[in-house]
Amino acid sequence: MAFFQMKKMILGWTFRTPVTTRYPFAPRKICPGSRGRLDITIANCIFCSVCAKRCPTDALVVDKANKKWHIDRLRCISCGYCVELCPKKCLALAGDHGIPTVTKDMETF
Repeated sequence: MAFFQMKKMILGWTFRTPVTTRYPFAPRKICPGSRGRLDITIANCIFCSVCAKRCPTDALVVDKANKKWHIDRLRCISCGYCVELCPKKCLALAGDHGIPTVTKDMETF
């Protein structure tokens, strides 16, 4: 009797699609509601530094004199607080997470 139950399971597994995705070959689906990665539209930025002052992890640095905006991706926790406070709405949280960061480099815009 156990042989027939096992045979039924094997046939089921043979013709069913896999539960997981083949990541390098098939892109990962973005989960709805995922905060993801912080993006900036630098053309709209007025360099007011409100985002940098209110960032809980000090991941943002705004250089108003040189018109530079820096982000430390290892410190950013994607809380979205800077997005809510930006007066020009030039910050946004994208759904994708981007490539992994392993060095302590700051991105400059």
